[in-house]
Amino acid sequence: MARLILLPGKERSVLRRHPWIFAGAVDRLDGRARPGDTVEVSAADGRPLGRAAFSPQSQIRARVWSFDPEETIDDAFFKRRVAAALARRAALPGFAGEQGLGAARGERGFRVVHGESDGLPGVVADCYGDTLVVQLTAVGADRWRRAIVGALVLATGCRHVYERSDADVRRLEGLQPETGWRLGGPAVAEGAEPAATEAPPLSISENGVRMHVDVVAGHKTGFYLDQRDNRLLVGQLAAGRSVLNCFCYTGGFSLQALAGGAASVLSIDSSGPALATAAANLALNPQLPAERAEWREADVFSELRALKNAGARFDLIILDPPKFAPSAAHAERAARAYKDINLLGFRLLAPGGLLMSYSCSGGIGVEFFQKIITDAAVDAGREARIVRRLAASPDHPVALAFPEGEYLKGLLCQAD
Repeated sequence: MARLILLPGKERSVLRRHPWIFAGAVDRLDGRARPGDTVEVSAADGRPLGRAAFSPQSQIRARVWSFDPEETIDDAFFKRRVAAALARRAALPGFAGEQGLGAARGERGFRVVHGESDGLPGVVADCYGDTLVVQLTAVGADRWRRAIVGALVLATGCRHVYERSDADVRRLEGLQPETGWRLGGPAVAEGAEPAATEAPPLSISENGVRMHVDVVAGHKTGFYLDQRDNRLLVGQLAAGRSVLNCFCYTGGFSLQALAGGAASVLSIDSSGPALATAAANLALNPQLPAERAEWREADVFSELRALKNAGARFDLIILDPPKFAPSAAHAERAARAYKDINLLGFRLLAPGGLLMSYSCSGGIGVEFFQKIITDAAVDAGREARIVRRLAASPDHPVALAFPEGEYLKGLLCQAD
């Protein structure tokens, strides 16, 4: 096994159990290693630090599999890590024991593996009933595809596995997109091959609301599971309120607002197909008051200005935009976009109203995001206070040694 030797002093982050080793921390590679190979990681003085996946084309030159220098990285390793990740989720409220896992598999969606925070860098796996969706974003994870899928199937018992390794970050690892069924798939005629782009009908139940999931063409792995608890909160806050949901996608927040008794829900998105799915999701729930829902296809920035000019006011506004800053290099430009929509949000908010604002940009930290919201409130001339800080659902944990995992952050603010 080749050894990756770090420069003097660069072992500190590894000793603190941070799983990324950047190219600038590396002195040399002793021996030969192909992309994705497991290498020993050593300090400049020769101390063994762990074992990692080597990635010669990425600025993240290695991702640590194990901080135990003696641990073997093999099929059994991935079985242990996946089983441990599932056990952690089984201990969460709502997932307790086998009954909780069975309920999640049968009716709901949940995250089984959350990358570095579960000790599996570059591996994301989401469970929707009997279907697993796997996303591999790093060359080490890509190299161990068969073992990872096998470990997931063994741990969950799922009979269908679809791979959605199509994130842009793969290109930084020298990888091309990889998608398709790895196990099971749509029902096809005997002897025929399932189409790689075909998705079987799939829906989940979340907080009493059914939602379609498109594992082939939907965003991320088919659904935004990270917002589950925040959608529940919207339902708890919505009773009697006029609700504005911006960047609504397939209507998750909107349907929870209707379920919670909202007086009206206006949902805006620039994607016609997403809005069509949102309307289909509403039809999937005949118990919800469809007459209180309006779906509007428009550019959110332009539509917010039009609503302001028309004198519209809302009691609860949800701003959940796409990723404006994929990295810190984009933070300044993204900050302007975040401030713009929040400024308009505060101006549209009725007195005593609630603004729920999010950023899923890794390049925008928690403190910076709060500053942006503060500046927006000041410029809007509104006195506001934080009612609650918001984050991803607990099946998306953040390892203490890996703060980069806290990509989703949000604030619930009340304005006078």
